[in-house]
Amino acid sequence: MDDQPAIWAEGLTKRFGHVRALDGVDLELATGRLLGLLGPNGAGKTTAVRILTTLLRPDAGHARVAGFDLRKERDLVRRHVGLSGQFAAVDSYLSGRENLVMVGRLTGMTRRAAHARADELLGRFGLGEVAGRQARTYSGGMRRRLDLAASVVGAPPVLFLDEPTTGLDPHGRLELWAQLEELTGQGTSVLLTTQYLEEADRLAHDIVVIDRGSVIAEGTPEQLKRQLGGDRLELRTTPGPQAQQLANVLASLGSGPPMLDAAAGRLVLPVSDDPSLLPRLVALMADAGLSVSDLSLRRLTLDDVFLALTGRPTTPDRSRDRGVQSDDFAVSPTTKGAR
Repeated sequence: MDDQPAIWAEGLTKRFGHVRALDGVDLELATGRLLGLLGPNGAGKTTAVRILTTLLRPDAGHARVAGFDLRKERDLVRRHVGLSGQFAAVDSYLSGRENLVMVGRLTGMTRRAAHARADELLGRFGLGEVAGRQARTYSGGMRRRLDLAASVVGAPPVLFLDEPTTGLDPHGRLELWAQLEELTGQGTSVLLTTQYLEEADRLAHDIVVIDRGSVIAEGTPEQLKRQLGGDRLELRTTPGPQAQQLANVLASLGSGPPMLDAAAGRLVLPVSDDPSLLPRLVALMADAGLSVSDLSLRRLTLDDVFLALTGRPTTPDRSRDRGVQSDDFAVSPTTKGAR
């Protein structure tokens, strides 16, 4: 079983009415690695997580999680996975320690073992000093860390994290990243959905990009960047028609098609290493009577890859779970599972 992938899925399909939320998705997560599942709002990320954690049944396709068949061995899958959703699912009126002990008892631990595991995780996640306080007194970052600790009480070999840093400030996000790096360093296999591309670039060993329910790209972060190649010229101007005009005027400078977010007034142009690039740029803009508020020349990021693949920028989803999330139904741009 050690040679088997932590997650293997083929042809996963899920419909909600006339909307096909997943359309034949293939995924593979190697043991001990972190797979970043990326996509714009409505791409099908949360639907995929819910299926792979047994919260939804697929209409078609096959999958194995932690070596167990998703259709035939659902109970065994549940025992071997942890899940942390977009919003921390902890009991606000229990202390941090009581939350973890409760989860341990629900997974079948003895009282002594549950207390020992709770104290171990509280220390590891930097919550030892607030272990006796009610969770409702915790900051957002502390609640997130408590939620993540609860998802690994049973030491699951496979962990699903559905946008775990949504709503956190930069400091809280960095703290959670450090915890995730520690978990993967200890051999936990992680599937992470996120719309923070810096997060995926730092944490993910491999990336799968889905859009409108289908896989449109996969590879390591560096492999995806190399597919576009070269440097990036980024310009910002007035949103709307002037942004489109700027893209048309400067298209001849690019080594590939311009990537335009007209609503934000942001133009990204792939370019080759050319000393004459900036003088030519200035001349073209002067002839067309165009101006920009900001200009930079930089190396490629996952944001550029995402924009090139999907045709639109990623935007962190602020929608709340209302039974079935917008991710399941939108065709363009949580409930806690088994611990």
